[in-house]
Amino acid sequence: MTPVLAGVLQLLALIGALALVHVPLGTYMAGVYSSKKHLRVEKWIYRGIGADPDTEMTWPAYLRGVLAFSAVSVLFLYLLQRLQGVLPGSLHFASVDPAQSFNTAVSFVTNTNWQSYYGEQTMGHVVQTAGLAVQNFVSAAVGIAVAVALVRGFARSRSGELGNFWSDLVRGTLRILVPVAALAAVILVACGAVQNFSGIHEVGQFMGGSQQWNGGAVASQEAIKEVGTNGGGYFNANSAHPLENPTPFTNLLEIFLILVIPFSLTRTFGVMVGNVKQGYAILAAMFTIWLGFTALMMWTEFAHHGPALQAAGGAMEGKETRFGVGASSIFAVSTTLTSTGAVNSFHSSFTGLGGGITMLSMMLGEIAPGGTGSGLYGMLIMAVIAVFIAGLMVGRTPEYLGKKIGGREMKLAACYILITPALVLVFTAASMALPTPPHSMLNSGAHGFSEVLYAFTSASNNNGSAFAGLNANTDWFNTMTGLAMLLGRFLPMVFVLALAGSLAGQTPVPVTAGTLRTEKPLFAGLLVGAILIITGLTYFPALALGPLAEGLA
Repeated sequence: MTPVLAGVLQLLALIGALALVHVPLGTYMAGVYSSKKHLRVEKWIYRGIGADPDTEMTWPAYLRGVLAFSAVSVLFLYLLQRLQGVLPGSLHFASVDPAQSFNTAVSFVTNTNWQSYYGEQTMGHVVQTAGLAVQNFVSAAVGIAVAVALVRGFARSRSGELGNFWSDLVRGTLRILVPVAALAAVILVACGAVQNFSGIHEVGQFMGGSQQWNGGAVASQEAIKEVGTNGGGYFNANSAHPLENPTPFTNLLEIFLILVIPFSLTRTFGVMVGNVKQGYAILAAMFTIWLGFTALMMWTEFAHHGPALQAAGGAMEGKETRFGVGASSIFAVSTTLTSTGAVNSFHSSFTGLGGGITMLSMMLGEIAPGGTGSGLYGMLIMAVIAVFIAGLMVGRTPEYLGKKIGGREMKLAACYILITPALVLVFTAASMALPTPPHSMLNSGAHGFSEVLYAFTSASNNNGSAFAGLNANTDWFNTMTGLAMLLGRFLPMVFVLALAGSLAGQTPVPVTAGTLRTEKPLFAGLLVGAILIITGLTYFPALALGPLAEGLA
């Protein structure tokens, strides 16, 4: 079997598995967020935090819940790292320094999981399990909660109420993320992933020296890292490490876990707004972009010149030999088109155009299918933009799902799509203009610029993957990427929830002969075109200085 055929077959198997679970999982999640009943364990949690899960919230109250919970989470995780040196189960690791503690706390709370440290040499068992793994669950649940609030904004009318944040947070964690991650962890353990609390031990002699590894609750953290589109690895090699990703089967399973909830949330959206065809239109746009980018990545990485690449069957530098070019390409596109950031290969070693595809995937806003929750609300914002563009072309007031898209709604949508590019470009420009930050670049020229551009694209879009050629463990990059992660996560949520509140307070408008049919393939095509054009106009100059210049050299 040729490497190309193996890659195509894996892609087809992945698509089949996602199609198989799309309807049942999407419908189940819609039921979770629509149910009026509370589980007993959920009632205990509500009583413990003093929350009334049946109280409806307006968008400012919902936003206050999101921000308050996230602020407490950042503080807790920061203190846990600073106190690591005196905690049991620390594996004798020292406390993490302030700048890196801030960066890591912000990273995991914002669902970014950017790591400027070696996991197996920095974090002990307590920080890994009680800190990082917990945030893998709840940060993902926050993203789904905000997406569900926006969906309620489309589904409700004349109320302005978006549900209850605390109820959405607890249900998303206990009823969706925990069961899926638990099942995935069992499969990973059965396939060879590590799940223990062992200390540091020597595993062999290599080139005259010893190799030491520590164990840990790796399989359980690996599962939620993918299911929650988090991405932080227990080990520095992330999903290229055999204790995190033992076999080609687990590699395909992990890609499936990355994509399954974001794609299935489109079904949840369709069920909750009472029109599943609307969900399929959003799914079609997401799938078209994902499949197109995957095919383009495989083509760039399999295209080879010279006997070395021909013998390897593609550009194998920086790729795990167990998986090859095809599986690495699928993983790279899936992890950057979502907000996952997990890697099973070094993106810095991809071809110039291949590295550009990973950056462009994040620059789209990670909406195809995007992160758990963030992908859906990002795509719905782009749907609002597409409806507005269509309204301008035909000269009528734009409407989406029976709601008018007026001046207020468009200002909120415009602010949403502008904030992340502004963060990426401003932070990248500052890093290249100042004398010290460029010293962190491993390479010079276009590839070195790509390393910095990739870092701030990853941080601002809450992805967390890295080009792996940049030394980001400096005061400048720890602080600036931390700020980029905070602003890139919570400022867009402000605009999303404000838009949801505005839509929920509207009176629905009836469908007429002139209403744009947003469940049709024509609209899905318009949506894909709008996304690509807006992203291209925004980022083309920066891409031309980095990956395009390198790829065309």
